[in-house]
Amino acid sequence: MKTENYLKSTIRSIPDFPKKGIVFRDITTLLKDPRALQEVVDLFYHAYKDKNITKVVSVESRGFIFGGVLAYRLNAGFVPIRKKGKLPAKTFGEEYVLEYGTDTIEIHEDAIEPGDRVVIHDDLLATGGTIAAACRLVERLQAKIVGLSFLIELSFLNGRERIKQYPIQTLITYDSE
Repeated sequence: MKTENYLKSTIRSIPDFPKKGIVFRDITTLLKDPRALQEVVDLFYHAYKDKNITKVVSVESRGFIFGGVLAYRLNAGFVPIRKKGKLPAKTFGEEYVLEYGTDTIEIHEDAIEPGDRVVIHDDLLATGGTIAAACRLVERLQAKIVGLSFLIELSFLNGRERIKQYPIQTLITYDSE
């Protein structure tokens, strides 16, 4: 809890952004703090260092920040999942539901080999829709999802319920807005 409290203290909360009633958890203040940045990377690394991870998959865009570093530390490949139309080669896509409408994320068809051992990382677990779609993409490529990691979980949005079949690691939890 001491570590979580410290990391939480490095995150700036911005009320009414991007719209009224939302409290935005701004991680840029954590990222500029060398001690906090190192702590986060070390915690993710230690969670997966003995799991024989071959790929770290991250969701656009803030997920890339820790996903790339984690892949480097684990001596694994890094695979980006991006919004539709952003990847240059052949892709698979997965649609997911947003508050108002749908969106699609994509992964390169050749990004993951069957049997790869994968950690999927994103900065934030909210409703779980994006990460559930990312899991479907990775499993479509016949990889084994070893775990899901998040810097922040907004537990009051119950996103964990959509992905409860996977081991989940979060470093910071907010129980209310």
